[in-house]
Order: sequence, then C-alpha cells, then structure tokens
Amino acid sequence: MIKIGEYQTLNIDRELPQGFYLVDDDEDDVLMPRAYITEEMEIGDDIVVFVYCDSLGREVATTERPMLTIGEYAALTVKSVNEVGAFCDWGTSKELLVPHSNQAERLEEGKDYVVYMYLDEHSDRLVGTTKLSKFVKNEADEYIKMGQEVNVLVYKSTDIGYKVIINQTFGGLIYKNEVKKNLKIGQSLTGFIKPLRPDGKIDVSLDPVGYSSVSEHEDIILERLEMNNGFLPFHDKSDPELIRKEFGMSKKLFKKIIGSLYKQKKILIKDKGLFIEKSDDKEM
Repeated sequence: MIKIGEYQTLNIDRELPQGFYLVDDDEDDVLMPRAYITEEMEIGDDIVVFVYCDSLGREVATTERPMLTIGEYAALTVKSVNEVGAFCDWGTSKELLVPHSNQAERLEEGKDYVVYMYLDEHSDRLVGTTKLSKFVKNEADEYIKMGQEVNVLVYKSTDIGYKVIINQTFGGLIYKNEVKKNLKIGQSLTGFIKPLRPDGKIDVSLDPVGYSSVSEHEDIILERLEMNNGFLPFHDKSDPELIRKEFGMSKKLFKKIIGSLYKQKKILIKDKGLFIEKSDDKEM
C-alpha cells in the first residue's frame, strides 16, 4: 500500500513521458514526475521516496526531503497567506497548507511556527495545524523516566515557562526562571526529564538531572576556583540568575555540586563564598 506522508522504498517499474511509475510489494503504483529523475536511476532500481498529493490532488512521489512526515512536528516558515489559510515551506516544491480553522493564532507571512502535519480525512491531503494540544500527550507513560535525555521543540511561551514537544510525542514545560536566556519558538534543544509530577505532567530541565550530573560538573567548579586563586564569591544563597550567568547551570544543580564537594572536603563554604580547602584548613 502506498502511504501518503511517509518515506518508503519503492521499485522503478516503468517509464512514461510524464516520469517513472514506482510500485510497492502489492503492485500499487505512484508517479514520480520527471523533474525528480536522475541519470543514475534505472528500471528495476529500488529508491527511497516521499509521497504526497500535488496541487491537483494526485498522489506523487518525490526524492525531496520534507522537514516532517505525517504525525510529526516541525518549525516551518510561512511563505504566503490568503483567504484559504497559510502556506508554509516544508522542504518540497508544494507548500504545506495550514487552514485558518487550524490556526491557534492568525499566522503571519515570514514568521516561524511549530506545525503538526496529518492526513485530512475529507480531502485525503496532508495539512498542517498549529492547534497542538489535541495531538500531544500531556501525561508521562512508562517511556518517560526522571533524568532521561530527550529532544525538545519549543512551541509556545507562557508567563511561567516554555511549552515544548518532547521526542515528537509528549508535551512538557521548561520554567523561565531556570533558563539562561530567552528561548525561541521553533528552537530544538536537548533536555532532561525532571522528577515526574503527581498529576503526570512533565517538567524539563536544560541541565542534567540526578547525581551523575553533579559529578560531571564538579570539575567545572574546581577549575574555576583554581583560576581565581582558590576563591569564588558564590554560595548556596547566591542569586539564581547570577549562578546561571556565571556557570551556565541552575541554582539547584549548583547547590548539589558544592554540597558534594564540601562532603568530599575539597571546598569550604563560607559567607563570602567558596574556598578550596587546603591542608592547613583540614588540620584546623
């Protein structure tokens, strides 16, 4: 079965003036227009193509690489807007339509938005939507674990944080007071799952979570102390924003790190800041 909106491997079956006809194992066929044929392609070859509907509603195969497949999210740029909706560049010669009814807010030409693509049941064509809430899973399941490294895609800014898509499946939140600088809509980042909330909602940190992240960052603090003659004007009461600016980590992680170093008797924590613990300090 030829699948619209997905990559698939098809066989070049025959050539006609309009292009190659490709077939699958069930002998279903689809046209690959001549514009995508290269000199290396021959009858009988297997090729990887993407299938979608052209402006006339016909299924066609292409060797172009779109930015998303069916059921995925991506940041797309709006190329034009008319009475039907917004048309977005998604990496093919035919732009992806986001109808006005599918827009969470009115899309504007030249701006980027995170779009989800699906197959419209009525037209049998691929369409986009920025109304994402009904597609994302907002509660964790057995595949989400605390400390897990994940890919996140920022899709909305709120008063308290940034809503993100986690691994193309789950919805999550990055708190604004835990990030070093403002994040952009459509920005793709590596994040880490924070302790799961009782309601199943997922919070994400840009810093590693758990003890392993503490040990990985201890050398950063020790190196900075060595570079500053054994003293840093920071401690567990320091302003979170200053810690983030200076060390690129959250205050919570910073406190875990200096607490670990203190227990190992590698540093002293005083009112003025952090000191490397020297042998005379230990004797005293």
